Amino acid sequence: MTGTPLDLLIIGAGPAGLQLAAFLEQDGTRDYLVLDGAPAPGSFFARFPRHRTLISINKPHTGSTDPELNLRLDWNSLLGDRTPLFTSYTERYFPDADVMVRYLADFAAAAGVRVRYNARVARVHRGEFFEVTDTNGETYRARRLVVATGVSRPYLPPIPGIEAAESYDEVSVDPRDFTDQRVLIIGKGNSAFETADNLMETTTLIHVAGPSSIRLAWQSHYVGHLRAVNNNFLDTYQLKSANAILDGNVREIRREPDGDGFTVTFSFSRVNEVLKDIRYDRIILCTGFRFDPDIFDDTCRPELVIRDRFPAQTDEWESVNVPGLHFAGTLSQVRDFKKSTGGFIHGFRYSVRALHRILERRYHDVPWPVEKISVDATAVADAIIARVNRTSALWQQFGVLADVVTVGGVDARYHEEVPVDYFARVGLSTDDHQVTDAFVVTLEYGPDHDKVDPFDINVGRIAQNAAGQAHDAAYLHPVVRHHRDGAVVAVHHLAENLENQWDRPDVHGAPLVAFIDRCLAR
Repeated sequence: MTGTPLDLLIIGAGPAGLQLAAFLEQDGTRDYLVLDGAPAPGSFFARFPRHRTLISINKPHTGSTDPELNLRLDWNSLLGDRTPLFTSYTERYFPDADVMVRYLADFAAAAGVRVRYNARVARVHRGEFFEVTDTNGETYRARRLVVATGVSRPYLPPIPGIEAAESYDEVSVDPRDFTDQRVLIIGKGNSAFETADNLMETTTLIHVAGPSSIRLAWQSHYVGHLRAVNNNFLDTYQLKSANAILDGNVREIRREPDGDGFTVTFSFSRVNEVLKDIRYDRIILCTGFRFDPDIFDDTCRPELVIRDRFPAQTDEWESVNVPGLHFAGTLSQVRDFKKSTGGFIHGFRYSVRALHRILERRYHDVPWPVEKISVDATAVADAIIARVNRTSALWQQFGVLADVVTVGGVDARYHEEVPVDYFARVGLSTDDHQVTDAFVVTLEYGPDHDKVDPFDINVGRIAQNAAGQAHDAAYLHPVVRHHRDGAVVAVHHLAENLENQWDRPDVHGAPLVAFIDRCLAR
């Protein structure tokens, strides 16, 4: 505990902790350390998902040699100059989780990150500095703390008798252990349906229950909703094959007097809260996980949100009530909860890069990386179009991260991957570049995109490359917003395109040049 405190201490050597450490190591200017309670990185993936198939896309064969563009179809690789890509480890579209464990170990070694393993954090105290004590009795001091532990504690819904249920993180994954049994699965996410698919062949019946409607990822565009790889169970329900999905609340779980099974009371959403008792042999709880705040004492306990499942955060991924306490990885999804990809590797690898830049700018006066361009409508439009046609960050973190072109005097500067909310609050002015105008570039889906069935050909859609109707397009497309004096004063949509190539001079280029020219002339 003696000596100079670290600039930054990171708790957790999962993907987010390793990613941040790799950026720090690459810069080589900050004194940092990563702590992890396991003997190796990525311990989460050594246990989860329980049935060992990842739902993150892995596609080595893209037809492109552009490494930036390829990251659109590589949801598992971390970012680095000298580090491996996950796509070189397997060709499986949905890989085995053990491959991720091996990849993260190799990434940590290649990046040369400073990690202390077998150092599980027991207590965090805030005095002049953060003081973090591990279970070995070692204490570390740091000016700033980044927690990248993920959601590690199962979430228990407030249901009387819930303690009788078996938790997803502990229940057997051997289908033979459920032979001829009636099984209730509480939860309607991927873990619930992954579990149901695993048990369909041996059980008498399976009911999947929860108060909310099932959200399908292919319709909502949120990859945490139910994925097609896990939805075989839906066929067995709709085709009347013994299984069912129950829409409603579990009111109570009661163990049978003879100890053989359970009676569960439901109130059904579709039939005016009618109550019904149903008997089961086993109950499995698949209601997700939450952040574990128990390591924090009263000097720095972060405020929680979303049924106390996540720490509340600012647009700098900082605790709203504990200055200097930041979050990375799965915990950072509070900022785009169930809207974009902040809770997944292919999203938070870019959020972590933005966090690193925010910390450098805020605490060390390091400006956001820029490329200077001409203050000319054609030059600005060309720079924007070149980026939207290949960027992975804006593609993955749609509506959350933006490229920002700032104009100040005779100078224009291109800033990549800036959090939209952070820019709106802080801006990007520097001593030598006082911003008067800015063009904020995002990739976004259209309004009510999640209410349209993409497979219903009777539902009309905007024709691709229809520049005049681009603002009504449902599919992912670039949006450029003109900011002046801290307010959005004009918006331009680029027409959607099937191949995601927004480079037709007449459809994309000329309308964008005209828009920027009008904005700069005001």
